[in-house]
Amino acid sequence: MRRGEVLMSSQRATYEFRQVGDGDKTAKTDLFYREEIQLALRNRGMPLEGLRYDVTPTGMHYLLIHFDIPHASEDDWSLEIGGLVSRPATLDMDEVRARAPVSLPVTMECAGNGRALMEPRAISQPWLLEAIGTAEWTGTPLAPILEEAGVAGDAVELLFTGVDQGVQGGELQYYQRSLTIEQAMRDEVMLAYGMNGAPLQPQHGYPLRLLVPGWYGMTSVKWLTKIEAIAEPFDGFQQMRTYRYAQSADDVGDPVDLIRVRSVMIPPGVPDFLTRTRLVRRGAHTVRGRAWAGRLDVARVEFSEDGGHTWTDAELGPRLGEFAWRSWSAEWDAMPGERVLCVRATDEEGRIQPTEQPWNYQGMGNNMVHKVDARVE
Repeated sequence: MRRGEVLMSSQRATYEFRQVGDGDKTAKTDLFYREEIQLALRNRGMPLEGLRYDVTPTGMHYLLIHFDIPHASEDDWSLEIGGLVSRPATLDMDEVRARAPVSLPVTMECAGNGRALMEPRAISQPWLLEAIGTAEWTGTPLAPILEEAGVAGDAVELLFTGVDQGVQGGELQYYQRSLTIEQAMRDEVMLAYGMNGAPLQPQHGYPLRLLVPGWYGMTSVKWLTKIEAIAEPFDGFQQMRTYRYAQSADDVGDPVDLIRVRSVMIPPGVPDFLTRTRLVRRGAHTVRGRAWAGRLDVARVEFSEDGGHTWTDAELGPRLGEFAWRSWSAEWDAMPGERVLCVRATDEEGRIQPTEQPWNYQGMGNNMVHKVDARVE
């Protein structure tokens, strides 16, 4: 075990790094394993000041890579469509690009966003609130391709396979996820080959990925190389052993699917380097941020300067798209003292962000109220 201490003004932070085994699935808050640091350095989150952009710059968009970024080239890439279909097909990238193109702004969020805020937390990518981004995705709708292939009546799901391969849960596997036929045939589901007006970057799934708007990001399989119609629900690792709302290691739990309502603020003022506590001048401020709810619209956003004891309505801006976030702003008359700023959203069906996050074993679907510590001087 190695321990390091950092002193800054009156703040003191202690970091502890430990080895972790397969049997050790949760950790106490603020103790991070070496493996988690390794994951955090391979992946990246969007700095919350990036919320000022309607469309997240590609280099700021959050990133989660399960295994390795595979070497890929459009020149020899192909997508196989098979299984229980009457007309199997193999499409190269020229054939994919020749189909009717669509562009769609979509907010994508990792299902584990906020995992590090849970106590105890699951040992995995230690996200705070930065696993989010909105991009303008370009591709072609999936439904016409499936119709041309002629999915058989006895098929119940479509299995999507990427070429990225690795070991998780003791299993050697390709990254695979499935959707029901009905889910996959929705108009907005697409095969994406462009992001923010440029080809996909290697880490975002170049040259081809699935995009399923409204769902957490694990569904949008990157480096997509195969679509297979299957007769039974897929029971692979990424479908049945992770991305579940489980309460224990032995609990199967419910599947993670659509993005839950969430709002996040651009932290006002300037940060303390280590703790990220905000230093804010007294007086009038406009606090801004974004709110989203998967397929649903956001009906209300509320702001609090006192840790959530009292709330005032924020002003909502236009929604960027049917599956994208919308802006919000709130006026704040900042008076000297220590403050805990909060923001919460309510979706159009009345679901509201919780003040205290219900716990689950894998740290999934955390949409707890965003809190920012601030010192007004």
